[in-house]
Amino acid sequence: MKKDIHPNYTAQATITCACGVTYEIGSTRENLQTELCAACHPFYTGKQKIIDTARRVEKFQKRASLKTSDKTGKKAKAEKRHDQKVAKREEKEKAEA
Repeated sequence: MKKDIHPNYTAQATITCACGVTYEIGSTRENLQTELCAACHPFYTGKQKIIDTARRVEKFQKRASLKTSDKTGKKAKAEKRHDQKVAKREEKEKAEA
């Protein structure tokens, strides 16, 4: 190995997880921080853990829970027009009777 071009190796580097667990390993950096580790990763624990950045999960759940009456788009407009036509027919029939 060439001298003075490689980073210094630290035999007791500390890795800290967001869940609070710390590990000591060898690394070129003294301190590392991570969001998931073996103690809190869903694959190892069997529990679901959602890391929500920019409220993406909340927004998806909100969209998924919308009622059919809150629909928008071509299908919703077509349903609305159909309902209006049916209402007009019923009014006409009542007026003729």
